[in-house]
Amino acid sequence: MRRMDRWMTSTDETGADLSNWRDSPFNRWAFRNIDALMPTAPIWAGSAWDLPEGKAGALDGFALKAGGQSLSLETVLAATATDGMVVLKGARVVFETYANGLGAHDRHILMSASKSVVGLLVGVLADQGVLDVAAPVTQYLPEMAGGPYAGATLRQLLDMRAGVVLTLEQQRAYGAATGWEPLEPGETTEGLHAFLAGLTGPPAPHGGPFAYVSANTDLMGWIIERASGRAFSELVSELLWAPAGAEDDAAVTLDVAGSPRTTGGLCATVRDFARLGQRIVEDDPMIPPGWVQDIATGGDAEAWRKGEFARAFGGMTMRYRSGWYVIDDAPQVLFAMGIHGQNLFLDRANDIVVAKVSSLHDAIDGRAIGLNHLMFNEIRRLLLS
Repeated sequence: MRRMDRWMTSTDETGADLSNWRDSPFNRWAFRNIDALMPTAPIWAGSAWDLPEGKAGALDGFALKAGGQSLSLETVLAATATDGMVVLKGARVVFETYANGLGAHDRHILMSASKSVVGLLVGVLADQGVLDVAAPVTQYLPEMAGGPYAGATLRQLLDMRAGVVLTLEQQRAYGAATGWEPLEPGETTEGLHAFLAGLTGPPAPHGGPFAYVSANTDLMGWIIERASGRAFSELVSELLWAPAGAEDDAAVTLDVAGSPRTTGGLCATVRDFARLGQRIVEDDPMIPPGWVQDIATGGDAEAWRKGEFARAFGGMTMRYRSGWYVIDDAPQVLFAMGIHGQNLFLDRANDIVVAKVSSLHDAIDGRAIGLNHLMFNEIRRLLLS
């Protein structure tokens, strides 16, 4: 049975509420106190996997060259509104920091980095025969047959290659359905599933260039629950969180009907986010090795090149696969990314993990995204020197 954690809709002492919780300075409190703003379901931890300390001073000498300046690590962390960061090398903590009220055992919302966790879960369920990623959406959700998602496959949802584009009116209704936006006077919503099932119109042209639509992953969350007959939160706990050795319970936000916002609602500690990354780096069998290899080598580079994010990443050779961004420049890097500065960087070849959460004011901050990637490259340089 799905249980909801404590839920308050009133403002807290900082003034954060549903109308402003993603804006600074309110987001510094809100991102670590989601339970006070909307309902959540717990994702239980298991026996904690120890994170031993690594080499002291491993990041001494950090000097990021940007804009004709040499920036210290402290400067970069402040410039990217960092709330917490954990760096692992060889499964050992070589750097850890917290700010803005976040602590080592405080959960922080992961925003769209949640999509990467969903991608891992789908891989486990596909390996178990619960899901067929080549199957059409309508095989699991016949109620989607009369709308634009008809004809789309689970693989196209995972890779952001479904052709559905929401109108401005639909985006507003979608926001209300997620429970992340306040309702206008007289406005009502029955939640995510009702919104998705209510989309009408001819099937969209699927399988084209990368087109980022968050509703795709919320739809995948519904498919996961329908196919398995179990709550998403229970599955993440049993198949990912506990096996990864998470130390603290995570959570996922819920809509008014109790359905999870799988596209962006996961909340976790930075240390546990890093633990999950380490399991991927180590090719831990909790995630089918073939699935991780498919993330690393699958996907369509041409779909990315023609897609909407390619220019923002400076023409780098990249792909998007199962909720993960893949940079093909050697050594290959996988990363999860969420708005307002949430990141998990993985260098599988060199056993490096960087988990970082932030409370940037802007949902998309191009300068901060660039600094985060330059920072990761500098961290990697230091750890390999």
